[in-house]
Amino acid sequence: MSLQIYNTLTRSKEEFVPQIPGKASMYVCGPTVYGYIHIGNARPMIFFDIVRSYLENQKYEVKYVVNFTDVDDKLIRKAEEMNLTVPEVADMFIQAYYEDLDGLGIPRATANPRVTQNIGLIIDFIHSLEKEGFAYASGGDVFYRTHKFPEYGKLSHQNIGELQFGIRINVDERKEHPEDFVLWKAAKPGEIAWDSPWGAGRPGWHIECSAMARSLLGDTLDIHGGGQDLQFPHHECEVAQSEALTGKPLANYWMHNGYIKIGGEKMSKSLGNGVLVKDLRQAYKREAIRYFMLSTHYRNPLNFTDETMDQAQRSVERIANAVSNLQHRLDKAAVLSEEVTPAVAETFDRIRALFHEKMQDDFNTPDAITAMFEWVNETNLLLQQESLNRADLEAALAVFEEMNGVLRIYENEAAELPGADVERLIEERKQARKEKNWDRADEIRDLLDARGILLEDTPQGIRWRRK
Repeated sequence: MSLQIYNTLTRSKEEFVPQIPGKASMYVCGPTVYGYIHIGNARPMIFFDIVRSYLENQKYEVKYVVNFTDVDDKLIRKAEEMNLTVPEVADMFIQAYYEDLDGLGIPRATANPRVTQNIGLIIDFIHSLEKEGFAYASGGDVFYRTHKFPEYGKLSHQNIGELQFGIRINVDERKEHPEDFVLWKAAKPGEIAWDSPWGAGRPGWHIECSAMARSLLGDTLDIHGGGQDLQFPHHECEVAQSEALTGKPLANYWMHNGYIKIGGEKMSKSLGNGVLVKDLRQAYKREAIRYFMLSTHYRNPLNFTDETMDQAQRSVERIANAVSNLQHRLDKAAVLSEEVTPAVAETFDRIRALFHEKMQDDFNTPDAITAMFEWVNETNLLLQQESLNRADLEAALAVFEEMNGVLRIYENEAAELPGADVERLIEERKQARKEKNWDRADEIRDLLDARGILLEDTPQGIRWRRK
């Protein structure tokens, strides 16, 4: 098996071969931090973290960069509305982003560069393009000469003569060609600005990623990712800027996730149908949100409804129950043999192989989840046996932990509970029932219920778990 990635640039699956054996560099375009993130932002956050996680599972050392756009027209307008400075608005929503990140169970990236902290290197990048004849100053702004880069359009597979269909082009007599795009924007009175060779201003949107990606990861990235909506013009412009300056590919593999629809309609501000992650986290467990995001292949559209989220919640509960049942039996299991039973080893090795086969096929998470449910079915069958070999249960659990270590759609909540206190209360309740002290027994059950702990009678005795 070898990892295959669908490359947007070539429109085909290709074997992943990093530039440096054992190492992988990833740059994913992050949010413009003028508001709370919505589920459309969350999809690439979750998916590309899965890419990172699986590469690490395959023993790659991953350097993963997600940027913040912390100055642009939207931030300036938001600052005016809130009577705050642009940095204050950015700080507020970056903190909110991290809270959502934690709430979704996503580890921090290797680096989260901010535009405002990299103005100098962005100016240097633009100045270098200007010296090479790819940029020109006009009316206080600096533009990129799109026609000077013959391959413009190769990522989005568009002809430069047809690009006006994909760009909102305002008539601007300062441009040499309508398709030229801005690298540096002259400041308007009262706006946040930085000094530059072309006067006070701030960077254009596209140039920031070219400059920061090169600074942190070098001239060529192994993987560049983002939402499908960024393919053109943002990533197309990045290609033009970076490759014009370095003469090297900006990225060897381009990955783009599909849109999220709300009830079958495209999510948009005009329809007012956006769903904020902070609100979604109040209604559903993180595991259910992650399950929903991973239940459809990343390149396909994903349709959000209350029904799909409820189904996701039920699915992760089914997985959690199987894991909980296995762990409960593991605590009681005897060591019948130091070796795993051959039939058990074969079953769970097959499931592990199936999981990796699907993940190696362009990160096919829905089919990888199917492998997890295969594990649930086989585990439930195994647990029906009266006498269980501890080595068999440990082998089954190890396969699950390997799969879940990548997808993280199950969280061992019991590990976070004060187990000794719970066990003490359960023993006290047993004693109260033995003494027919029903009031105390009911009181303890109510106390545990209030803490979200469910008691279950099993042939092996009482067990407890989170609801």
